[in-house]
Amino acid sequence: MNQSKTFIFGATHPIEDLGDGIKRQLMGLNQQILMAKVWFETNAIGYVHTHFHSQVSYVESGEFEVMVDGEKEILKAGDCFYVEPNAEHGAICLKAGVLIDVFSPCREDFLA
Repeated sequence: MNQSKTFIFGATHPIEDLGDGIKRQLMGLNQQILMAKVWFETNAIGYVHTHFHSQVSYVESGEFEVMVDGEKEILKAGDCFYVEPNAEHGAICLKAGVLIDVFSPCREDFLA
């Protein structure tokens, strides 16, 4: 990949198909932080999971039922959610959309 770490152009940066109606594009990272753009088709599921990273996710478009630490909310464009380290969380996409996920520290498992 011949792309700057400083300037990342979405139109040419690789997009990974994760299967089951979800695609992810890593938009910027270092050891302390990682931002990803994640596309969800309607009914795609971000299964309940945990990780030691702090996470903030912004709903760019669509509609999602989000569960964080036992609480559920329906989120739409312009909304966001925060996940404490090791808190259970997951999402169901009710209307096709995009989440912008930010993690600290970097999700090394996304780079494998």
